Amino acid sequence: MRTDKSPRVLLKLSGEQFAGDREYGVDPNFVDRLAKELAETIKATGAQLAIIVGGGNIMRGASVSKSGIERASGDYMGMLATLINGVALVDILEHNGVPARLTTRLRVDQVAEPYIRRRGIRHLEKGRVVVVAGGTGNPYVTTDTAAVTTALELECDMVLKATKVDGVYDKDPNKHTDAKKHTEITFDKALTDPDIQVMDNAAMGLAMDNHLPIVIFDLLTHGNIRRVIEGESIGTVVK
Repeated sequence: MRTDKSPRVLLKLSGEQFAGDREYGVDPNFVDRLAKELAETIKATGAQLAIIVGGGNIMRGASVSKSGIERASGDYMGMLATLINGVALVDILEHNGVPARLTTRLRVDQVAEPYIRRRGIRHLEKGRVVVVAGGTGNPYVTTDTAAVTTALELECDMVLKATKVDGVYDKDPNKHTDAKKHTEITFDKALTDPDIQVMDNAAMGLAMDNHLPIVIFDLLTHGNIRRVIEGESIGTVVK
């Protein structure tokens, strides 16, 4: 049971965001901008921050499995890709004066320390950003589910899902000019409405069962992470 009053949040970053303006790989300029914003956010809010990273900018298991590679093998390849993103993020965070630790649910001892719940909580209490790579460590499970699971384990107050759009709409805003943004929706609606895509159903169901709010917001607008943590009405809240 937590006794401190500092906000503790989990930020979910997709692998595609690490590519920045590139089609593939890691864009150091994007990661540096993100690290600077995270440094400003932590200083201003006192938040304890955990981050789950995806790997789609390098390898997406579900995609390569259609080309002759077994799905489980493809998913493990994707988990290894998240480690590459994690290494880049932790290095650039520390370059910007933010203490950070890379943890992983896969055993890669020369690259990252193993993810251990109590150790992760201790890092957060000491003011370190905890970056978790390797998904859940299991195939057939998305990093969305890893984000919700980790947030619950680390006793986070909410999950922040960073995207390229400013929230959840009743229909695709890129195709429909009359699309309307939801400022708040229920888990039931997010799970049952086919036009709403927040996270996969396993992640959403787990968050719903444990009353864990999810905020979907635009990562590309500078300052949004801080605004969400401070309680401003940014993006869409699922609760």
